[in-house]
Amino acid sequence: MRAQEGTSQVNYDHIFDQAIERLHSEGRYRVFIDILRNKGQYPNARCFAGHNGPKDITVWCSNDYLAMGQHPKVIAAMEEALHDVGAGSGGTRNIGGNTHYHIQLEQELADLHGKDGALLFTSGYVSNDATLSTLAKVLPGCVIFSDELNHASMIAGIRNSGCEKRVWRHNDTAHLEELLAAEDPNVPKLVAFESVYSMDGDVAPIHAICDLAEKYNALTYIDEVHAVGMYGARGGGISERDEAAHRIDIIEGTMGKAFGVMGGYIAADTKIIDCIRSYAPGFIFTTSLSPVLVAGVLAAVRHLKSSSAERDGQQAAAATLKQLFRDAGLPVMDSTTHIVPLMVGDPVRAKKISDILLAEYGVYVQPINFPTVPRGTERLRFTPGPTHSEEMMRELTAALLEIWDRLDLELKQAA
Repeated sequence: MRAQEGTSQVNYDHIFDQAIERLHSEGRYRVFIDILRNKGQYPNARCFAGHNGPKDITVWCSNDYLAMGQHPKVIAAMEEALHDVGAGSGGTRNIGGNTHYHIQLEQELADLHGKDGALLFTSGYVSNDATLSTLAKVLPGCVIFSDELNHASMIAGIRNSGCEKRVWRHNDTAHLEELLAAEDPNVPKLVAFESVYSMDGDVAPIHAICDLAEKYNALTYIDEVHAVGMYGARGGGISERDEAAHRIDIIEGTMGKAFGVMGGYIAADTKIIDCIRSYAPGFIFTTSLSPVLVAGVLAAVRHLKSSSAERDGQQAAAATLKQLFRDAGLPVMDSTTHIVPLMVGDPVRAKKISDILLAEYGVYVQPINFPTVPRGTERLRFTPGPTHSEEMMRELTAALLEIWDRLDLELKQAA
């Protein structure tokens, strides 16, 4: 990028180089591992990064929490849809892309959460961004009360709305009430939070938050992306498990984690759904999800409504891995959910441990660094599922102990 003589002398290459170098120097440059999963053998996969041909690895950080991405019902439904209607949807929802699969899935998701309606998006990021930014524009003078550890997609939606926001300390309902009480009682309010904070695995006090929302006449918005499919008798998430879904105005979820495919959605009453579908640019002007993908999600949702085997297997695996880490003295963080975070506290070391695990042990787990988590709390995040065996867990624990010793890291410092 060279400037012609007499024009601006801004060195764009230098600016871009500096931006990337900052990430490298802080140890948080993101590396995307080149892998292929093996259908029917998850969590086994093939890694193509830095090898002469593919190398067998075990995946420990996937968000395909219940291995539904390889479930025979899901694969069969997608194959049937592909041969029935072809690959793509044909356009946006109002230009040829409103397929019967989409309508069926929205009905299933509305039923899952006990709501009147649901709306599909191309990802969980888009559903959060589009819904939150649109809600605040539809509600004049709206103030959004956002948990301080909300996901980047929620933060983006709130920022894009242009509305006033108040940030409350993570899961601190006393602080939330303090902020709600200080606000003008006549302005619209929305309380936005996650049911499961995916980096720690802690759970929001949903009923206490709803109590405050009702007291101060605020709408409630819950992000259940790390809970739908995995909690509740039918997979409706923490709000179903805690019998709180009826108290939440808008439930947002993903179809790319426990349901194993791709996409995001919201479930709410028909008035809210109609406003979002009518006003949200992120919904209106985006090609709709391929019916092949939607068919797969539809099969996954229907299966998990009636089967608890996958959920039970995931919880058992998480409990086993946590105990093995504790018994070994590894600094596993307290968690009541399926997330198993291992505290490192340094971005360079977190990346180093991840690199050694992949290169020497065939174990794939991503380091979690800033801005995903606060500086000084860098960690490895393991997501054991129903297809991770105890033998795999014992091998992983032994590998981590060897690396902890090699890097002279301290044991028994559980956060």
